[in-house]
Amino acid sequence: MTPALRQEIISLIHQEVVPATGCTEPVAVSLCTAYASATLGNVTPESVSVLLSPNVLKNALGVGIPGTGMIGLPIAIALGIVIAQPDKGLTLLDSFTPEQLAEAKRLVEAKIITIGTKPEPVDKLYAEVTIQTTSGETATAIISGKHDHLTYLAKGDQILEDHPIGQQEEQESDDEELALNFSLVYDFATTAPLEEIEFILADAEVNAEASRLSMKSNYGHAVGRMVQSDLGRKYLGDSALTQIISATSAACDARMDGAPVTVMSNSGSGNQGITATMPVLTFAKEQKKGHEETVRALMLSNLMVIYIKQKLGRLSALCGCVVASTGAACGLTYLLGGNKQQVSYAVKNMVGNITGLLCDGAKPSCSLKVSSGVSTAMFSALLAMEQKVVTGSEGIVDDDVDQTIDNLTSIGRVGMNETDRLVLDIMTSKKH
Repeated sequence: MTPALRQEIISLIHQEVVPATGCTEPVAVSLCTAYASATLGNVTPESVSVLLSPNVLKNALGVGIPGTGMIGLPIAIALGIVIAQPDKGLTLLDSFTPEQLAEAKRLVEAKIITIGTKPEPVDKLYAEVTIQTTSGETATAIISGKHDHLTYLAKGDQILEDHPIGQQEEQESDDEELALNFSLVYDFATTAPLEEIEFILADAEVNAEASRLSMKSNYGHAVGRMVQSDLGRKYLGDSALTQIISATSAACDARMDGAPVTVMSNSGSGNQGITATMPVLTFAKEQKKGHEETVRALMLSNLMVIYIKQKLGRLSALCGCVVASTGAACGLTYLLGGNKQQVSYAVKNMVGNITGLLCDGAKPSCSLKVSSGVSTAMFSALLAMEQKVVTGSEGIVDDDVDQTIDNLTSIGRVGMNETDRLVLDIMTSKKH
């Protein structure tokens, strides 16, 4: 592998593994609002109109917003108006004063914020915010394609930014992006000079800190704490498996309940970042694996997630824990001493098991899905070490591992679209 190709992969990882405070969908909407608000300056909003793609709306309805004790979009939007610091990116909500929170709550109570869906066709990751002030000034911002990708910004009739993403532009962008495959991912993770990839360990430790914080409190459904409780230990035992389930789901518990924690996300999702790192890091520590082994396993897991998400897209009807735990299965297999073929077996075992696990929005119960994905990752890795693999004659699994991943992602990207619409209909029509 040439140094130039290695650097291209490293650049891609730095683009996709980034810090995020709070669930990335409401944070993306808050960031979009901050762009519009900063454009207007320190003015009083009279109305705020927010139009979202169905997938963004779905992922923002029931999740906690860091440091607020509140859930959902209105408070995230209001904080974007008040903080108005778009340069902070996806860490926009990592800190704000009690006075700023009080002002944001006042805006929510004033009921000046309206939220709706953007008519299709629209990118699955789309947020459009228009703020009108009491003096009649307006500003509009649009984020599309990626959680922090500003594609349009205008103040009144003056267009400040305009980078529309149509189908042709999206295709051209995809063509320019480094196209990964299984062999490239594996070879890079296992052979790249250690000093070039050690940064991934520090990223993982950020997520470990979120997990430790969660275990000291009672966030969400407290899945991580339950596994380590007297009841959990009595019936589930105390093993490497329960430790990785507990550590991973604990970080998710905190994040989904709105704890003021920053995690390293992967491909636009904090839960994916957690699930790609915590099982691997926890198992490596529990098994007393060396520094290099741990780094390479973490890199293999994270880069595999990036590869699969390239094919799946940022948001879909397929739960992100399916993708992220598949990456974790690869990292765990590597730590168990597995070779390239056995790592490919782990991928096939994952696809043959939990494909179809649907996404019904970001919320505290995501930690339950994460725990299912993590346990499946361990089962898949152990089976792979025993030379057991779901074969190409079974279901959607193919003899070729890259084709198997294609099959998985096409189901999530295309086959589950109607499921996605039905899930959103159910979520938005519930009586509370």
